[in-house]
Amino acid sequence: MTDCTETMTDCAETMPDCAETMPDCAETMPERNNPTSDDLPTAPLSPRERVPEGRVRDAFEDGVAAALAMAAGEETTVTWRRDRKGVSTGWCRLPSGEALLPAARAVAELHGRLAMVTPYLPERAKERGEREIAYHFDLDGATLTLTVVLPLEWARVPSLTPIFRNCDWHERELMELYDVQVVGHPDPRRLFLDHTLPHAPFERLVPYSTFTNAATSKALWDKVLAGEREDA
Repeated sequence: MTDCTETMTDCAETMPDCAETMPDCAETMPERNNPTSDDLPTAPLSPRERVPEGRVRDAFEDGVAAALAMAAGEETTVTWRRDRKGVSTGWCRLPSGEALLPAARAVAELHGRLAMVTPYLPERAKERGEREIAYHFDLDGATLTLTVVLPLEWARVPSLTPIFRNCDWHERELMELYDVQVVGHPDPRRLFLDHTLPHAPFERLVPYSTFTNAATSKALWDKVLAGEREDA
């Protein structure tokens, strides 16, 4: 018992020292439990986080317009529209068919992706002896459409396959259905129409309104075959 009592006395003598250190621990506790923003690891902010959303879209749209103007000519302009959800859609009419290739390169440098190629022949263009082809691109969620105006006859447009590999089938379909020559295409064979059918059937036989109506597919091909018999 004596030894234990002596030991307890020694412990009691050391307790004040522990008590003296307690205030220091208490002072450091808030910093440990509630770290400040300076103590937390931070990742670099993206441009969308650094700049208000509206200003980001404005800078993006201005940058696309400037890149196209530099590539295709100063007269090249882009008209942007935004829906109520903030999705941007850009429309650009290129000054000539020769401007398509440099404009496409500019879109590729902006990390754009080709989505679709839409040839069409509106009555107003047909009356002027022209046709139009629209190239649709995705730019980080925004849609950009480059429209090329070509002559109605002997229309020629450069191939975009060196820039966008997926343009291969789009351009083959374009050559197959319309009277348009894609210059520089690596494989200009027909894509799906039989070689016995006349060239460019959509030019003479099938209105676009009929083509887009899936319910009239049988009538569409009946018309194609009837036109072939008339030509025979």
